[in-house]
Amino acid sequence: MKTSVCVIVLSSALVGACATIVGDKTQLVPLSSTPSEASVVITDEKGAQVFKGMTPTSVTLQKSDGSYWGKKNYTVEISKAGFKTQSIPLIGSANGWYIAGNIVFGGIIGWFIVDPFNGAMYTLSPKQVTATLGDDNTAHNNIGIDGSISIVLIQDVPLSLRKEMKRIN
Repeated sequence: MKTSVCVIVLSSALVGACATIVGDKTQLVPLSSTPSEASVVITDEKGAQVFKGMTPTSVTLQKSDGSYWGKKNYTVEISKAGFKTQSIPLIGSANGWYIAGNIVFGGIIGWFIVDPFNGAMYTLSPKQVTATLGDDNTAHNNIGIDGSISIVLIQDVPLSLRKEMKRIN
């Protein structure tokens, strides 16, 4: 009798942490922008910079700080000269394996002890960051990196710059 009780308790402890067993402590987040080759800086909820690079790229982020209920949140800032900077939050939240998996398998131990210490119970959203950078009203982007001139539609020219336009024909 005591042996079967020990087996049941041990089994529930092993099965009980569904998110920890099935999930990962980190998440790969693809980052892209239009235009490409924009600067990317990622900071965590404490303001610490965790990544700096250029688009397009992918970054592996921790989903937990390792403390009890220690989910991570991030801010992705994408910028490029002549364009408005975009700031996109990456928010951690409990995933389906943690919520449903521990309910279905009766994982009280997983729900309140194992999974809360492990980042595998969280998912960062959005799962991928795609930014379209709009024109900065104080600068124009009609000169390419190689010195060439770009042709743009009138609706893509900021209102503040339209008065500086000159007809060429």
